[in-house]
Amino acid sequence: MAEAHEYDLLILNGIVVTDTQTVELDIAVNNGMVAKVVPRNALSGVSARRILDAEGGYVMPGGIDSHESFIMAGGRCADDYESGTRSAIAGGTTTIISFAPQSKAEPSLLSVLADTHALADSNCYCDYSFHALCTNAGPLAISEFPALRKAGISSLKFFMAFDDLELHDDEILDVLLEARRNQITILIHAENGKVINWMTKQLEKKKLFDPKYHVNNHPPVAETEAASRAIAFSSFIDVPILIVHVSQPAVAAYIREAQQKGLPIYAETCPQYLFLTREYLNHPGFEGAKCVCSPPPRNEADHEGIWQGLENGTFTVFSSDHCPFVYEDSKGGKKSSISTEYPNGRFQYIPNGCPGVETRLALAMNAKRLKMEKFVEVTATNAAKMYGLYPKKGALIPGESDADITIWYPEGETAMEFKLKNEMLHHNVDYTPYEGQILKAWPRYTILRGRIVWDRDNGGVVGKKGGYGTFLERGVSSLARPLNPEKEWDPEGF
Repeated sequence: MAEAHEYDLLILNGIVVTDTQTVELDIAVNNGMVAKVVPRNALSGVSARRILDAEGGYVMPGGIDSHESFIMAGGRCADDYESGTRSAIAGGTTTIISFAPQSKAEPSLLSVLADTHALADSNCYCDYSFHALCTNAGPLAISEFPALRKAGISSLKFFMAFDDLELHDDEILDVLLEARRNQITILIHAENGKVINWMTKQLEKKKLFDPKYHVNNHPPVAETEAASRAIAFSSFIDVPILIVHVSQPAVAAYIREAQQKGLPIYAETCPQYLFLTREYLNHPGFEGAKCVCSPPPRNEADHEGIWQGLENGTFTVFSSDHCPFVYEDSKGGKKSSISTEYPNGRFQYIPNGCPGVETRLALAMNAKRLKMEKFVEVTATNAAKMYGLYPKKGALIPGESDADITIWYPEGETAMEFKLKNEMLHHNVDYTPYEGQILKAWPRYTILRGRIVWDRDNGGVVGKKGGYGTFLERGVSSLARPLNPEKEWDPEGF
């Protein structure tokens, strides 16, 4: 007869870090949830199916990465839900929120949501949810907002750039107004598409086509203008927005000013704006294409302003913006823009995006710029709050939180130091833009609902995709609220 145990898992002797405290505590897990968080040694003599001695380790809520693309409107990325979520858990992320992308030709958001569910179902190593991605804000899509909420989707993204994706100002206002009525959190890619298109013409007139000109094609003003317009529209409709992948301190300053006025403006930044620069796009030949993303990496001097934005709360979340393409793929990957006429490609046709879901947490931990509590806040807790998952995710609250936990050893005798190589990673991409970075931290364990799914020193990825990663129905954001939520928007009020 099998021995009975009080708990499924005990994590002992660790330093528990949440968004509010760093304390020596022990954790007991039962039925996939945090059962107890108690002072060190308070669980001595208690039995469990498995005991982890986390002496010298930092025990944190599992990472939440709220910005990944595994499919795009009209195409696929290099990673699917299997390889992308495998990569996520290897890097300490236990929940991802990716996109269900609508194409311009598709009038329905619910239809693409069903298609995206089919791709993810039974293929995920970690828990997951979706943001709706709206590129066709016609009557059908707008009418489906209440149904999205019933389906557990409480966030939606749109673009202010790219002809095949962007919404025009009147469409943006339609989306914002309906989002307000349905308590849907809005994510905005804030770049001025007309400025980008105009710059493309100016550059190509001068026969400037190489990857490095992607930076010139996305000048800072395209981002600052669009962010300013997005904030103005948010204020006009009184609806919360989150501006994604902010690349420059000037945009952070606009956002900070709006926040200090009490406006419900939130923001995200990503590793490429802290660890890459525009010079990475100026590598010989076509190599710079590996770092083509939008907005592009800026100057090294801009990094400090982005770090400060994370430290002072301007940025609510730190996400990966994982949007991977195979470099050597000449059909759908980075090299698809190369031809006999353009041996170094054409910047405007290089697929936009970089891999990063696996390296996000380690890069930020290694930099040692963020206090441990702030690290947890921007990499896990705030995303859970922003997107309607808290306290199930992003916390370690007994009886309320899933036992999603990452254990780190960034200091002391158990610390490690290594040079990052793409061959170490678990994505389906033939490069990482962070190749050669010297890292001293990588998750020792990733635990999803009480199960160890990543064991760095004993098997690596030990979790199984076969249906263990589950879809998360999300509720209303506990961060993002209109200034006057009880008041209907009234066009006569202006």
